Amino acid sequence: MLRVIMNKYLYLFAIRRANTRWLLIVSLSLALPAFSNNVLATSVAGEQGESSSNECVVALHGLARSAASMKKLAEKLEQTGYTVANIDYPSRKYSLPELAESAVARGLESCERQGAGIVHFVSHSMGGILIRQYLQNTPIENLGRVVMLAPPNQGSEVVDALRDTPGFELLNGPAGLKLGTDAASIPRSLGPATFDLGVVAGTRSINLLLSTYLPDPDDGKVSVASAQLQGMCDFITVAVSHPFIMRDEAVILQVIHYLSKGRFSKESDTEINQWQGDELPSHCTPAR
Repeated sequence: MLRVIMNKYLYLFAIRRANTRWLLIVSLSLALPAFSNNVLATSVAGEQGESSSNECVVALHGLARSAASMKKLAEKLEQTGYTVANIDYPSRKYSLPELAESAVARGLESCERQGAGIVHFVSHSMGGILIRQYLQNTPIENLGRVVMLAPPNQGSEVVDALRDTPGFELLNGPAGLKLGTDAASIPRSLGPATFDLGVVAGTRSINLLLSTYLPDPDDGKVSVASAQLQGMCDFITVAVSHPFIMRDEAVILQVIHYLSKGRFSKESDTEINQWQGDELPSHCTPAR
């Protein structure tokens, strides 16, 4: 209820000011689902109990989201036979390095408690940057495969355009300020992938205002070009928007396929464009 009142107030304020940047900030806010009720503590959904599965998947949500946004994906992974650690972390409160150290470590601890021998990662948006940030400093010996959904691997031009707008830092926190494409961009400073990585990018936008800041095609928050990363093992685009890509049925099936085979499926009834990359890097593991 408080969020609805706040959005209504900001929207009326933006109209009165006739300020395009305020309208864009409100548009960005309205596109975000409700935040986690407990944003001051990092929690792990489904970390209790033990599983007979030898493979665990750590799920990391995006900026200003919660573990609830990854619930459908987590449930599908569990039904497939994976143990899942669906991490909830306060994405707007701390810096990217702090969030990476906390959230990724919690996921690894959860998988270890459940007896997993192999740990995979599936992320949405900024969650993928947390994985890259963590691996920049700390190797994971039993790392399996990583699937990133709509990651701003090269930063987002939306941040460049709006970071100095009143209200942007309030909505996106210190981590969000570092997701641009300029010299201060953390994603652009992390280097190429040196791990088994598949990337899924969206091509449909429901936020046409923010899309004006992005090169086509884009998903309303991240462009297809920005999602790509040197060293990735496979890449596909899907006609899905940024806020919903992790809940899309076809995308979930592609995630499961990649975790199992190390490649995305080339057979699909949905609008999916397959990337034809160069020779696979040595860290890309063959299909099992």
